[in-house]
Amino acid sequence: MDNTIERIEHGEFFLIAGPCVMESEGLCMEVADKVSALANRLEIPYVFKSSYQKANRLSAGSYAGPGMKAGLALLKKIKAEFNLTVLTDVHEVSQVDEVAEVADILQIPAFLCRQTDLLIKAAATGRWVNIKKGQFLAPEDMAKIADKVKTDKVMLTERGTTFGYHNLVIDFRSLLIMKRTGLPVVFDATHSLQLPGGAGKTSTGQPEFIIPMSKAAVAVGIDGLFVETHPNPSEGLSDAGAMLPLDQMEELLEAVLDIKKTQE
Repeated sequence: MDNTIERIEHGEFFLIAGPCVMESEGLCMEVADKVSALANRLEIPYVFKSSYQKANRLSAGSYAGPGMKAGLALLKKIKAEFNLTVLTDVHEVSQVDEVAEVADILQIPAFLCRQTDLLIKAAATGRWVNIKKGQFLAPEDMAKIADKVKTDKVMLTERGTTFGYHNLVIDFRSLLIMKRTGLPVVFDATHSLQLPGGAGKTSTGQPEFIIPMSKAAVAVGIDGLFVETHPNPSEGLSDAGAMLPLDQMEELLEAVLDIKKTQE
């Protein structure tokens, strides 16, 4: 049985990674296979992430995913075939129980991080909950958000702060401020470099900065790294301009693990 959750609870540095949205079974299986093999070789706990539904698309015509039923079936298959811990988003209270039957970690999207009923319902499942900091929140406000769930099975993820139009910035002080909660803090290297709406009808990003920004976040002292990855990002159906090419995952992980070694 996969022991990733136990290793996270014991304070090991961990990786959350996968394609932004479940475009196809083939894509998800390829990413899960390659990243899990890499994580096993580098001895880093790995959580597979992908969304069955993207409920906050800018354009009504953007691809939003296969839906909950098909998505959970695919997550269940990935979990069994690769012996992986899996994470996916929940958007509504009505989704939580069904998703928790499959997902080991329930993710609260940034735009929903203040939805009290959703937070409480997710925590009540007994699963770990990853709360992404809203682009509109100060980092110290995440302590109040975490207090709502009344459980220690919570991790907080920084994904950048709105800076004018079509831009996000990462203030590395926020990582240290959120660590004051005593909860694991994750750096979302993909969405911190996203340019929301920057491609007109869709968002784009600056993935060329994912590796250096991840190195900086690890140097600051994060507990986990979140990266969306795709074998051909330009062909991705969601966040095509923001995901890290899959063939760069090894370079990224080796770089951040070298920094982790200097901290031991």
